[in-house]
Amino acid sequence: MAIKMAVKKTGRAPTRQVPDLTGMLKHAGHVLETQLTAALAEIGMTPRMQCVLGHALAEERTQNQLAELAYLDKTTMVVTVDALEKAGLAERKPSATDRRARIIEVTPAGAKLAAEGQRIVDHVHAKVLSAVPDNGGPTFATALATLVTGQLATPAETAPQSPQVRRPRQKS
Repeated sequence: MAIKMAVKKTGRAPTRQVPDLTGMLKHAGHVLETQLTAALAEIGMTPRMQCVLGHALAEERTQNQLAELAYLDKTTMVVTVDALEKAGLAERKPSATDRRARIIEVTPAGAKLAAEGQRIVDHVHAKVLSAVPDNGGPTFATALATLVTGQLATPAETAPQSPQVRRPRQKS
């Protein structure tokens, strides 16, 4: 049985002075990720796999370099590369310059699937951009690129936070 909480509206919420970019970008990113996940699933891929294969095909890169480019933590990267290896799409190879590092080499089957995946990603992105009124998709994409290479390029340094307190488990 779910517990329902009554929310009392007090009218004391602060008035926004500018649009909620954080909320809109998080929502848009989440929805776009689900759309990409559904579309890529049709060829047995995930957005993470597609991202790693694409970056690995661009040039020889280590597993750590690929993790950084794909915004993946080390554990998620290992799981992703394990899945790519198991599917025969990529292989870990020793680096010629650093014996501790592993290069992710894409197999011919991985390259073929990555090309198909890129067509799917491009289609999903084009569909989203076409929804911007007055043919504004290219302008929106340019403005977003300006933000992520400028003002929003680097995360802010934050002070170490105190340990998060977990909420108590709700009774069902």
